[in-house]
Amino acid sequence: MAIRKRIWATKCGERSAWIADYRSHDGNRHIKTFRRKKDAESWATTALFEVKQGTHTPESASITVAEAAENWIRRAELDSLERSTIAQYRQHANQHINPLIGRTKLSKLTTPAMQDVRDKLLEGMSRPLAKKVLTSIKSILSDAQRRGHVSQNVARGVSIKMDGRHRRKIVVGEDIPSKQEIREILDVAKGRWRPLLVTAVFTGLRASELRGLTWENVDFDAKMIRVRQRADKWNQIGSPKSGAGERDVPMAPMMMNTLREWKLECPKGELNLVFPNGRGNVEALANIYSRGFAPIQRACDIVDANGKAKYGMHALRHFCASWLIEQGFPPKRVQVIMGHSGIQITFDTYGHLFPSAEDDHARLAMGELSVVGGD
Repeated sequence: MAIRKRIWATKCGERSAWIADYRSHDGNRHIKTFRRKKDAESWATTALFEVKQGTHTPESASITVAEAAENWIRRAELDSLERSTIAQYRQHANQHINPLIGRTKLSKLTTPAMQDVRDKLLEGMSRPLAKKVLTSIKSILSDAQRRGHVSQNVARGVSIKMDGRHRRKIVVGEDIPSKQEIREILDVAKGRWRPLLVTAVFTGLRASELRGLTWENVDFDAKMIRVRQRADKWNQIGSPKSGAGERDVPMAPMMMNTLREWKLECPKGELNLVFPNGRGNVEALANIYSRGFAPIQRACDIVDANGKAKYGMHALRHFCASWLIEQGFPPKRVQVIMGHSGIQITFDTYGHLFPSAEDDHARLAMGELSVVGGD
């Protein structure tokens, strides 16, 4: 690595610059120009180390962030990731990442620059979305690093935290239907909608899991629903959302009776689905909501200030989790039944619903009486 000064004449007079002259690990010669000698020397120190490590990428060989994002998405497609996941990746790239830094070469990126990108994301969108987009940027750079297009992931140390100040607790009556609202919904639900809603309420299955559920996986003898597949937003049958999504969920007595009765009336189809459309095929989520759940809520006057149905299908999953907690199910068991990939997700979402210190004192008092008795 050589640092030399270059001087040349122009119409406006003599000009100069400092040049770092070096060979990359493949033996090819490269130069990089700087205005100041100390900048050239500082860069040369890092570059020389990267060359020795075999991780250096010359600026002339660098690609743009947009090109790196396309490579990352193509890899996701080759790895057969979920279509919805790939669609989200492409949305992040096209709508948020490329407008900010898409034309920037990877070799020009720095950690301070990524900190600025982080701040701009937070200025233009919600904190949860900004966190997801930043995660996508990190993944793009990691993929580019593996391909040899960049020597390091300069976004690795940049983060967006989601602490208690930014995480809103889900609330009964706003995010979680109350018991009274559930009673009214199930009383009004008729036909094919009632068994679907009963199952959603008392198992907490995701809408995609309900839509992909087959009768082979309803084990009446073991009183279990075995979640083994789901239907995505394009109505394609595939594996559960994660490894933890494949699970056995216990059935309550009323739910078992409801499903036994429904099985006699359920439309038949090649997929042998529990909750199919009229032709026996996968029912669209939009239809379940617009033709079933939303009208039922309006009939019960369970609406928001604009007169629209108050809850989405995911609210029934929230209800099931809160109901399990109320019944005394421990956190780990709630995690398994809900199909969360980790216990932290369970605590982050429902931690405030578990018994508090005040409940502990009341239980201790009752336990004490059971030992020593009382008048």
